[in-house]
Amino acid sequence: MITLSPIKRRLTYVVLFEITAIIFSTLVLMLLSESDAQESLPVAIFISLAAGIWNYLFNTAFEFWEMRQQIQERTFAIRSLHALGFEGGLVLICLPLYMVWYGVDLWTAFTMEAALLLFFLVYTFIFTLLFDQLFTLHLPLSK
Repeated sequence: MITLSPIKRRLTYVVLFEITAIIFSTLVLMLLSESDAQESLPVAIFISLAAGIWNYLFNTAFEFWEMRQQIQERTFAIRSLHALGFEGGLVLICLPLYMVWYGVDLWTAFTMEAALLLFFLVYTFIFTLLFDQLFTLHLPLSK
């Protein structure tokens, strides 16, 4: 196991997550669009960048909303609202991209996004599980 400080661990997580996500989503997009890596890699990179930017913007807005609503804890309902809001926004970003880049209709673009959403659900779980096995968090000794 490799022990890292919290900041190094988070940075390592993001870098490894995004690099492998781009590789795997390129492969998924190649299968879904029946295209090659040269056509799907730019889409995977754009989606990764868009997801990162959207994540920052959405979480900033969501936390502002939570503060205005004086929400004290993130209940199951609040976490569900957060997840649906984030994924809904990402769908709105990705659908036009698929339609223009691959020349597909709305339904095909939606099925591509649904497939990627399911892929990322599994990918995130497995990646995080493996990451936690390999990289431990350096915790200071308590007194």
